[in-house]
Amino acid sequence: MHYRNLRNPTLNLPDSLRAQLCSPAETQSLQKSVASGHSALDAELPGKGWPVGCLTELLVRALGVGELRLLAPALSRLAQANKNILLLAPPQLPYGPALAALGLPPERFLVVRAHAPADRLWAIEQSLKSQQFGALLAWLPNPTRAEHIRRFQLAARFAQGPVFLFRPLAAQAEPSAAPLRIALLPRQYPGLGVHILKRRGPVQIDPILVNLPLASRALRPLQEHHQPVRPNLASTGMALPQGNHAHALDRLSVPSRVQ
Repeated sequence: MHYRNLRNPTLNLPDSLRAQLCSPAETQSLQKSVASGHSALDAELPGKGWPVGCLTELLVRALGVGELRLLAPALSRLAQANKNILLLAPPQLPYGPALAALGLPPERFLVVRAHAPADRLWAIEQSLKSQQFGALLAWLPNPTRAEHIRRFQLAARFAQGPVFLFRPLAAQAEPSAAPLRIALLPRQYPGLGVHILKRRGPVQIDPILVNLPLASRALRPLQEHHQPVRPNLASTGMALPQGNHAHALDRLSVPSRVQ
């Protein structure tokens, strides 16, 4: 015999539809998440981890404060489950040895290059609709209108992995449909201040201090002139890209599979 809940009809709906109609408190109970790998942060995040099926905005003052190392434990878990990590319009290409040192296999990373703001916004929305990723990391053009964030949030509802949007710290004063907004604040190395500006739940007063994982020689000064050791990628079937893509974190690029 099939019973229907007449007092709360939304309980009779599929989970995907319930998430659109339920109150924030009910939606939070349905929300899936991926553990961040930082216990203090997980304790404060809705769902006890990086949420799946919605946007997470990471607001940074400058590139390289530790944003990728903050995400490394979660991305490593997804990569070990044979899920691809999609990097959309990153400012620099990933540095392969640094990724490997953090437990991130470079072959699981896909890079989409989109230089023009309109192309970047289109690529983000299409990637969200495709749902063909374990995690999506996208760097938004500045400025990005609130209507675009709303469209991304609508498209992210059915994503099967966490979605991270990187924006300048100054964007915290702008309205956003992202349910989770976090400011990343530099602290004494290897620490990082994680301040939750917006979430489903009470307001967080003080930033959380997170000690980031250390990668041996991941951060290399740009003034170093010696050539980095380039690992043999023949076993992966990938060719090294041409050109110079030097960056403190990303001295060796992961080949782009999607252009």
